[in-house]
Amino acid sequence: MKQASSRDVFNYWNGRRGIRPAPDRSDIDPGAIRRALGDTFILAFDADAEHPFRLAGTRVCALFCRELKGQPFVHLWEQIQRAPMRELVAIVAEESVGIVAAASGAGPRNASLDLELLLLPLSHRGGKHARLLGVLVPITVPYWLGASPLTNLRLGPLRHLGPAVETVAAPPLVSARSAAEIRKGLVVHDGGRS
Repeated sequence: MKQASSRDVFNYWNGRRGIRPAPDRSDIDPGAIRRALGDTFILAFDADAEHPFRLAGTRVCALFCRELKGQPFVHLWEQIQRAPMRELVAIVAEESVGIVAAASGAGPRNASLDLELLLLPLSHRGGKHARLLGVLVPITVPYWLGASPLTNLRLGPLRHLGPAVETVAAPPLVSARSAAEIRKGLVVHDGGRS
């Protein structure tokens, strides 16, 4: 996971689920992931495989220049990608396994925008097929965010977050050996001139 929003949501989801395959929807407190909230969304698992948005963060909606609540998630993807996306969402929901994937879309003047997609299962009263918690975040924020809609999403390489991965928290970007090494927001590293 390259993006802070993905790591924050994954770590929170992983902590809330405990020993269960997936946490319950009611276990998720939006305030606990407030830094990432604009990049998050919740999908309803739909038997018709359209998987509508139940909620979508402001930055996710800004990518497409519209409110996404009630809109089908699979329709964001280019036509040839819709069947694989339906299958991927079904795998996440049925097998209670998360995925992290690269994605890309077309912006203004066919500019390509690289994104990171995270999909995690949520149960409802102990049952599967309830909801999916997701993150869709650009690798770099484009200047046109909110002014021109992103279109034709394409799925790139993906990784399943199986049990071996889920038990390990995502690593932080910088780790300090002790609190004494952090001074006024800086991290002191050993080395350099003597």
